[in-house]
Amino acid sequence: MTWTNAVGKACGKLLHAIVHVMALARISPNVLTFMGLVINVVAAFLFGYAAGDNQRRMFFYAGLVIFGAGFFDLVDGRVARASNQVTRFGAFFDSVLDRYSDAALFFGLLVYYAHGNRSFYVVLTALVMISAVMVSYTRARAESLIGSCRVGFMERPERLVLIIIGALFNRMAPVLWVIAVLSTITVIHRMYYTWQRTRAMEASGAGSA
Repeated sequence: MTWTNAVGKACGKLLHAIVHVMALARISPNVLTFMGLVINVVAAFLFGYAAGDNQRRMFFYAGLVIFGAGFFDLVDGRVARASNQVTRFGAFFDSVLDRYSDAALFFGLLVYYAHGNRSFYVVLTALVMISAVMVSYTRARAESLIGSCRVGFMERPERLVLIIIGALFNRMAPVLWVIAVLSTITVIHRMYYTWQRTRAMEASGAGSA
């Protein structure tokens, strides 16, 4: 067994133990989901208040906070399953609050760039915010029509990893470019895939009529 496998196994056991304790305590998965939102809002404030000499430090703190918020994203579903609290509303609630969490982070960056009078990056961040919403919307809308639409790359986990990297290493501008481009490609891919599937379904329906 390599050291990476050993670390992964140890982390998996620790996560399982944490989830088990939370399940025994009957902690509501919805509360965990809400806590993730609250922590991401804290990160958004850190982005928004970053300025001057403290910019690099505030961004670094924001990256750490977002990383911490990821813990709640990681455990809420597991706790729901372990404690037999899985509900349709819980899945809906998780999805809605994830969108608010994403929007909060980008809003914090909007405030940061607006304070610095960097209008180009205000527009770029707004584009990233819109594209992030559209990545989620196109999948949800497509799946209401064709059942499954898991194509594309730039989903929420990938966006969060990139934002964390951008914050920790103070390279947010190139990260925003990457997210903007790949999110747009993902939206286009999902539109094309849904178009193909709906055409095939309509052709099949017409052929069987």
